[in-house]
Amino acid sequence: MSDDLDALAGDLAEFDVEEKTVKRSPIEERVIAGFEDIQRFTDRQGHPPRHGEDRDIFERLYAVRLERLSASADYVAILSPLDHQGLLQGATELSVKEDDLDLDALASDLEDLDDVAGDITELRHVRPVAEKRAAEEIANRETCADFDKFKPLFEKVQADLDVGLRTTRPPETSAEIKEGRFYILSGQKAYVAEVGEQFKQDYGDWDARLRVVFDNGTESNLLMRSLHRAMSKDKSSRTISDPVAGPLFSDASTEGDEASGTIYVLRSKSDLPIVADNRDLLHKIGVTGGPVERRIANAKLDPTFLMADVEIVTTYELYNINRVKLENLLHRIFERARLDIEIKDRFGHPVVPREWFLVPVFAIDEAVERIRDGSIKGLSYDPTTAGFT
Repeated sequence: MSDDLDALAGDLAEFDVEEKTVKRSPIEERVIAGFEDIQRFTDRQGHPPRHGEDRDIFERLYAVRLERLSASADYVAILSPLDHQGLLQGATELSVKEDDLDLDALASDLEDLDDVAGDITELRHVRPVAEKRAAEEIANRETCADFDKFKPLFEKVQADLDVGLRTTRPPETSAEIKEGRFYILSGQKAYVAEVGEQFKQDYGDWDARLRVVFDNGTESNLLMRSLHRAMSKDKSSRTISDPVAGPLFSDASTEGDEASGTIYVLRSKSDLPIVADNRDLLHKIGVTGGPVERRIANAKLDPTFLMADVEIVTTYELYNINRVKLENLLHRIFERARLDIEIKDRFGHPVVPREWFLVPVFAIDEAVERIRDGSIKGLSYDPTTAGFT
């Protein structure tokens, strides 16, 4: 029985239609290879390639390639059986007639792209048009004729940064770029003085023309998205925050304020001659995050307190501010009045206290007020005049 079946199968085999290998021209093979690149891109990115100056250059090349393929009935006929993603139907048609297409030129274009070693996305040192344009707009600055009215704004921002009223953070999205905001780009502060009417770019995204003033006295009328792209490319760029809400110094907080600590001014009860001779003038100025009473509880055992008890002269409550930066600022302001003294701790080791200053209380009050209104920038206390210069 088995032999009969084998014989029958042999007889039927004579009637089998020989499977022919489909031969494709070099042009068709390149077209298919180019289309497969687009399919791989779509699989990786989750969407077909799109146009737009903010798109990667390779995505834009793929988008052009897909349009040109979908505009040719000959190529659509070849590729449709392979188009499991529906790319050809979804592609935007070119604004040219099919008869106007030079199919050989298209094949040549595809060949040029395929001649690149490896995948098209392995190209190096290619700058998208949008990136070039952004760089040009940033570079093309002109003198700001009315910089005098902007200079105080930059000085105030720097003063706010010095005392922690403002902070810096990584660049924001283009949609968050607003009039009145400050940024750091290429090491310079940039102020968005004006934002023009929004308009839609050819590739569908909204944009607006800005007037950006820089702290070196120049300005540029660049696009919002150009500013965003330039900041994205500059690893050192930052967004400068708005001033924190709430009082800098006050006796009480308001709802929503976050307590940060206390500036304290202390007077020593030490019997050291230099202290006794200057008791009403010598003050310790510091900042603490906890109760001042707890900070001074063991003063007589602490060389930074001159190994003696102290009394609290005045305090200033802090809200929403960087304590360390503020303390450093205060000490810098009164640097020329710092007490030069060395004292031994309870183990006999020499210590040089750094927070004692020969300065009257009214000068400390003035310094605090100047820090609050931003007028302290560039000033320091002058012991010879008991004023700020």
